[in-house]
Amino acid sequence: MIAGLLDLLTAVLLLVGSGFALIGSIGLARLPDIFTRLHGPTKATTLGVGGILLGSVLFFSVRDGLSLHELLVSVFLFLTAPVSAHLLARAAKHRRCRSVAPVPEDD
Repeated sequence: MIAGLLDLLTAVLLLVGSGFALIGSIGLARLPDIFTRLHGPTKATTLGVGGILLGSVLFFSVRDGLSLHELLVSVFLFLTAPVSAHLLARAAKHRRCRSVAPVPEDD
């Protein structure tokens, strides 16, 4: 009973994470400019990988004992994705890349 419930929860986490990753990847490919394309990998794909990693933690913790490798990957991902997106946006602004929406001016 409990094993079936945990397998179902793992499957739901993997499917939700995969759905977010797919939506983020489509957004990266389809959005019109660099500033809007940053939302795909930083928002949806980060949530997608987080869901997949939570499903992996649940699966391997039940089978082999507590698994913390995925938590370290999650911490690294959640720290590096916003920083890299910020640096890409600043570089695009510095290079005066065109945007669909107006870019705010510095004070």
